[in-house]
Amino acid sequence: MQNNKEIVLEWIKRADNDELNIVSILKHKDGEPSLTCFLSQQMAEKYLKALLIFYENNYPRIHSLIKLLTLISKYSPDILKEIEEEIILIEPYYIETRYSEDILAESFSWEMAEKAYESAKRIKNLVLEKLK
Repeated sequence: MQNNKEIVLEWIKRADNDELNIVSILKHKDGEPSLTCFLSQQMAEKYLKALLIFYENNYPRIHSLIKLLTLISKYSPDILKEIEEEIILIEPYYIETRYSEDILAESFSWEMAEKAYESAKRIKNLVLEKLK
């Protein structure tokens, strides 16, 4: 069985892989902005799960960043204030980019994709700071 540190590092590795894909798509414009928004949400989710595993050695099988943040706030009460705006921005991208017939891929802009990535990076940096 893996220890806590190995599992945390595995989740960080997965999040970093999402980030590599985001950076490539943004640089080359060789994908859809909606994919970048989705991957930004996924990147943030994986970092938050890494932090929750660090605190609890477990994580729920959920995709809601708000719910993950609520669980983490038991151990780090200030975290909500620190990344609330970022969470609000990218929380919807898990569902909107995958399941909504009302929102077509064309309705996502590169500006939205850039903002989603910036939010995911701020979440990443905060999580890495808390893992020190």
